[in-house]
Amino acid sequence: MLLADLVATSTAVAATRSRKEKVAALAELFARADPDAPLEVEVVTSYLGGALRQRRTGLGWRSLTSLPDPADEPSLTVLAVHEAFEHVAGLSGPGSQTARAAATAELFGAATAEEQQWLRGLVTGEVRQGALDSLVQEAVARATETPLPAVRRAAMLAGSTVVAARAAGTGGEEALAAIGLEVMRPVTPMLASTAPTVAEALEKVGGEVAVDTKLDGIRIQVHRDGDDVRIATRSLDDITTRLPEVVEVVRALPARTVVLDGEALSLGGDGRPRPFQETVSRTASAHEEGAAAVTPYFFDLLHLDGADYLDRPGRERLAALDALVPEAHRVRRLETGDPEAAEAFARAAVADGHEGVVVKSLDAPWEAGRRGAAWVKVKPRLTLDLVVLAVEWGSGRRRGWLSNIHLGARADDGDGFVMLGKTFKGMTDEVLAWQTERFLGLETHREGHVVHVRPEQVVEIALDGVQRSPRYPGGIALRFARVLRYRDDKTPGEADVLSTVTGFLLPG
Repeated sequence: MLLADLVATSTAVAATRSRKEKVAALAELFARADPDAPLEVEVVTSYLGGALRQRRTGLGWRSLTSLPDPADEPSLTVLAVHEAFEHVAGLSGPGSQTARAAATAELFGAATAEEQQWLRGLVTGEVRQGALDSLVQEAVARATETPLPAVRRAAMLAGSTVVAARAAGTGGEEALAAIGLEVMRPVTPMLASTAPTVAEALEKVGGEVAVDTKLDGIRIQVHRDGDDVRIATRSLDDITTRLPEVVEVVRALPARTVVLDGEALSLGGDGRPRPFQETVSRTASAHEEGAAAVTPYFFDLLHLDGADYLDRPGRERLAALDALVPEAHRVRRLETGDPEAAEAFARAAVADGHEGVVVKSLDAPWEAGRRGAAWVKVKPRLTLDLVVLAVEWGSGRRRGWLSNIHLGARADDGDGFVMLGKTFKGMTDEVLAWQTERFLGLETHREGHVVHVRPEQVVEIALDGVQRSPRYPGGIALRFARVLRYRDDKTPGEADVLSTVTGFLLPG
């Protein structure tokens, strides 16, 4: 397949806001991928989603500011581009910088002007075509004539839409069905929607529920096969070597194979949770002697000794969890249908220093990657996970630092981000210094005192509410927004969507 065909499709997808037309265009291109060339299927799927197959190439915005003259006619194939990036990613040691520059110039010199622009966006994460995983999965289902639920489930259990696309393209529904939960292979985590009060969460879930304490830690998924243990983050990164104390706890459980869902949390001497950033610092680097200990708390069980629990109702999963994991390493919960009891439990959780609660259905299965009504989180203060779109140079005491950040929510149709407002509140000198270095590294261009950045950094914002305003593109503004923390454990694709934000509109 020619890269030019893929670029043309990406451009067409970016030009329409119609979900139906996006899916149709993606499906038409995907149908042209060679099913007898699985690698081409994988690369096309990855590129349709706007992502390179290589995790690191050593290339960035600055290294691509000056490009060779473009080719007059398209000749690059998708696989040739993939092989070029493979070569670049494999370069290391003395002379690698020069070799990388030469290989990059050769690749971009073989690309047309349109292809150069698109490839630069692919490398820097700036492909803005609205082709989220959900759209690509729909396109895969249509092109391969396989049921969409089968594609979605396979992608979630494999932790990859690319893997599901390859299965659908080469083996159809049968190959998709063969992708199941595999111990030691992390799956996409189940997610929670949001409600402003416990009463509204109970109404949303319905019936008797489990009310879990919402810990302010790092989401972990732990797999064990014999003595082998693997710990993955919510983004499926492996952090096993960084959390030896978690490995020790899981190895002590009376099980041969098990998959657990939970949180890792740093505690103080009084047993109360330490600030979130302390947990992050422990999970972001190798364990050092004297560093704060991290304690695991588990709230769900997905597999135990050869039996999968994914499709079993919540009450069965929790019964198995309680029988296996000691109470000291289980998230505290209350099973009830009484709104007053649930509200009292939530107040107690907050008084103990936790974020709030998650109200969960006892009848629903565990659905990887799903953010629906089966799990609903409630926090006493309103917070949003947004993406930084630009930053302004500070003045006065903040001169020399990047200060005021421009905040964006994900567009509901997946087509980029919608700016909602700005804030400089809640930033310590330490945060200002960190974000200045961070955002200069993400810079794309400047307009006066505003530094525009690639939309890669998630920030958790506290606010007093949302009000209508013509000042910003989203038609709403955040009331008294302030920075709580930067969320390096979340990707931009996990930021809140615009419809979630508008759900918190103040009356009037």
